[in-house]
Amino acid sequence: MKKYQCNVCGYIYDPAKGDPDTGVAPGTAFELIPDSWVCPDCGAGKSDFSLMD
Repeated sequence: MKKYQCNVCGYIYDPAKGDPDTGVAPGTAFELIPDSWVCPDCGAGKSDFSLMD
């Protein structure tokens, strides 16, 4: 699965880990996270993330 990085603070969303603190289960692809989800470190929106190479 593809990882995405926050353009604001550098947080990396790893789908293998998910974001359990906000209800995103491990194994959830970034594309399937609700649009209302925000970066757990800085609060940036999902649109502020970029696909990592």
